[in-house]
Amino acid sequence: HTDNAADWNARADALAVAIESFFGATVEGYETYRYHDGNEVLRSWICLPLVFGLAQGTRKAGTLDALFSPHLWTPDGLATQAGDTTFWDRSTLYGLRGAFIAGATEPAYSHLLSYSRRRLLGDHVPYPVEAYPENAQAHLSAESALYCRVILEGLLGICPTGFNSFAMTPRLPEAWNEYRVRFTAFGNRDVSCHVVREGGAVTLTVTAPDGTVLYRGTDANDETHTVRLP
Repeated sequence: HTDNAADWNARADALAVAIESFFGATVEGYETYRYHDGNEVLRSWICLPLVFGLAQGTRKAGTLDALFSPHLWTPDGLATQAGDTTFWDRSTLYGLRGAFIAGATEPAYSHLLSYSRRRLLGDHVPYPVEAYPENAQAHLSAESALYCRVILEGLLGICPTGFNSFAMTPRLPEAWNEYRVRFTAFGNRDVSCHVVREGGAVTLTVTAPDGTVLYRGTDANDETHTVRLP
């Protein structure tokens, strides 16, 4: 397994270099990604490298700026491309998750609230939609899971790493001082996570139903904790 892991890691590194080499580009003044060779218009799917941690440095900053700029962001989320009125919730939900993962907690949280209010309380249908207007706001049922992933993987920063382990990168918005989340079936376990801001640091405590502390760690906001359950 160690040899296989090393092989896959090497392939992933090579793929990351290839993606940056071919897709990395300046588009409409932003240091971001092109959709294809010769593409000169911003597209919503520039968010994907953020989701997978591939965008770094000025490329990451430029992509975030482009996503939340008037070129792409609309009252209904991301336009499919700059200058187009068509929006599609799939890329919006990937974009929000990617922004959280990239560390842009405040703008990601603000736009998540805006999107959620629009879908739940606005004058549109209360669920993620297919590309509009051509698909008449058809329900994208699988995209409801993508909304959950914005919360779980993006805002809460939870990433399973095994049947008995997970990484957690708490991303507390400025408006939050703490939160609690309970998982009733993580590796056949019932565990609760409590994240609280204490001064300039953030403490994560993981407990069993009987109150037994399984993990406790303190670090800066947006730093990763590695949790291994007994």
